[in-house]
Amino acid sequence: MSRNLNSHSLFRGDYNLLLPDDHEANNDGFDSRQNFGRQSNRANGTGNNSSQRGNSSSGPSPSSSSHALHQTTSFSSNMSSDEMQQAGDSQLDPEPTKFFFQETYARLGVKGNFLPLAAQPPNVDLGEWLAHHCVMQSSAVDQFILAIFEVDNNTGLPICNPRSCPVMSAGRSHTYTWLNSKKEPVKVPAAQYIQLVQKWINGKVGDSRVFPTDPPTNSPAAFPLSGPNTSGATSPSAGTPTVTTPPPTFTSNDWVGKAAGFPETFFGDCKTIFRQLFRVFAHLYHSHWVDPFWHMSDVGNGHGYLDLNSLFAYFITIAKLFGLLSDKDLEPMQPLIDIWIANGSIPAEAAAGACTIVPAQ
Repeated sequence: MSRNLNSHSLFRGDYNLLLPDDHEANNDGFDSRQNFGRQSNRANGTGNNSSQRGNSSSGPSPSSSSHALHQTTSFSSNMSSDEMQQAGDSQLDPEPTKFFFQETYARLGVKGNFLPLAAQPPNVDLGEWLAHHCVMQSSAVDQFILAIFEVDNNTGLPICNPRSCPVMSAGRSHTYTWLNSKKEPVKVPAAQYIQLVQKWINGKVGDSRVFPTDPPTNSPAAFPLSGPNTSGATSPSAGTPTVTTPPPTFTSNDWVGKAAGFPETFFGDCKTIFRQLFRVFAHLYHSHWVDPFWHMSDVGNGHGYLDLNSLFAYFITIAKLFGLLSDKDLEPMQPLIDIWIANGSIPAEAAAGACTIVPAQ
């Protein structure tokens, strides 16, 4: 029986595929056999929410104290030279207060931690489990991306636009680039970068050669366990599960997901997916935490800053538990991550990378 994997693109614009750049710019359900399937529940849409925003961009802050893709000019061509200069000049202004690095605003919308949801359940192949996380995390992030693509009635532009976010960045010290058709790093507006990330991930999870939707013909009724596991859970738990298996190490003739039909390049693709999703998270926090996520916190639509915190804590728990992101990758959000490690929102096992995957060299 096939593993149903549906994916719908949320990107806007007709772009060819670029390659993600792993470096920063210089300016630093079970299927029928085991009740599990890699299902993508991505919302259909064009990247723009039908609702309109108004009067939010000028609202108060939380504190009363203040494979090759050719370059496209579809975003920058909408801006005049004066507007481009103003966007560049804005980089000289003092950087806004990072409220999300304060413990007051680091709270989650749930109690406990996400280790039971992050750790590999018994009798689930490690490749299947990582594929599940890649699909579900990218689908969840898509819903928050929709919020920054809403049109602000005050400007007639999406909240994230080439004027407000002329480059993909996470604060002043981290700027991310994409690779053009010559595999040269290029800076693109954040909205375009995010849409390229969505398209690239959709292309990966929708490619049956990378994320196979049919089990291998010679596979057993249930995949053998490969790698760490804890008891499964359906919701975050206040308890701290114990990871009982040592980190998996693979030989030259084996790789993550081999038994489940995944290609040898699969684990590298998973790491790239998580790296790109992290960059999206970092941009959401550094550039859009106040607007829209702080302003949406009282709306009760599941997209306020507490909800963003909860999803990001879940994401980081997975990434650190399996070693999907490096310390260098995490730098733009490290102060927030440190708060969660200290208060147990990210449990010790995950913080220590207890299930870090060691691929064959």
